[in-house]
Amino acid sequence: MELKKSLFAVVTAGALVLSACSSSSDSGSAESASGEVDAKTATSAADFGGLEGLETACKAEGKLNVIALPPDWANYGKIIDGFKAKYGIEIDSQIPDGSSQDEIDAANNTKGTDRAPDVFDLGQAVAINNTAMFAPYKVASWDGIAPAFKDANGLWTMDYGGFMSVGYDASKVPAITSLADLLKADYKGKVALNGDPTAAAAGMNGVLMASIVNGGSVDDVSKGIDYFKSLKDAGSFIPVDPTPATIESGQTPVVFDWDYLHAGQIAGLKEKGIDWKIFIPEGVALGGYYYQAVNVDAPNPACARLWQEYLYSPEGSNEWLRGGARPVLADLMVSEGTIDEAAFSALPPVTGTPVVATVAQTEAANAVLVERWAAEVGAIE
Repeated sequence: MELKKSLFAVVTAGALVLSACSSSSDSGSAESASGEVDAKTATSAADFGGLEGLETACKAEGKLNVIALPPDWANYGKIIDGFKAKYGIEIDSQIPDGSSQDEIDAANNTKGTDRAPDVFDLGQAVAINNTAMFAPYKVASWDGIAPAFKDANGLWTMDYGGFMSVGYDASKVPAITSLADLLKADYKGKVALNGDPTAAAAGMNGVLMASIVNGGSVDDVSKGIDYFKSLKDAGSFIPVDPTPATIESGQTPVVFDWDYLHAGQIAGLKEKGIDWKIFIPEGVALGGYYYQAVNVDAPNPACARLWQEYLYSPEGSNEWLRGGARPVLADLMVSEGTIDEAAFSALPPVTGTPVVATVAQTEAANAVLVERWAAEVGAIE
């Protein structure tokens, strides 16, 4: 089955488990005793009298703090610019190359200050472990998001996703036709994984994809660890955390990462003479979504909520799509005629039945990775 477009038909057990694990919240009225809207407890734009009221409240704050949003990750650079241009709001983009855990650590370290992040964009494992830090909020397009992709109380909502893949510089290495190719001499000292798989969702899913290809599954990450050990023994694997700079320099011409991250770099790399291609093993559709949430201690709570509205509007979601990511609202946007059809049709083709690791599978895989990865493959710098 070809899946050129979406993960949306997949109802993941992981999402259902997250819903069950999330704490129940009912903030009641967002109106203070004085009759003014308390943005920190607002659970929808209706609490502000509608989107115009929310916009007015955000403009009164005048600032939004985002964190761990690289400009070339799911087109966040364009999304940030679009929000600033539309609302005239200053955006402080902190540690853009940080991890999901860095977001949580920063929120804890800056709690109570005006530097704290207003919003989170998190991988699954970090999200489920930190729901107490989320403020419930339901965007205007809430009803168009399938129940499996959101917390029933609005604590979090899946935002965008994609499939695990391998990107490569076709001018420096031969075309990749299978993961076995990477064991060949042509790829010696050239293969990287996006992040330490014991801490980064992309890194873990890269190992899980290798496991599936080599006879394992999302329930058995061991085959993936064996594969990366073989890459190390063959001299192919390098313990470097790839970045656009390492790709441009030629240090990491082969990278395991989400397809939308590769797709988002193609145009920029082409300008530098780099022919970046994407390979997804036939029949292996390992997908994943990130999770969006408002920081319960957001210093700019109205702008945090306006940011959510922007992301889940066709304007914001189409930017994710133009960055090669599959927005969670794609099906609704198709039905309403608001999707960027050219960007939608340009998504990399994927074959096979989609698989998304559940929370339990992710935790089990992480336990095995913690036990074996550093000893058998080594740390990623």
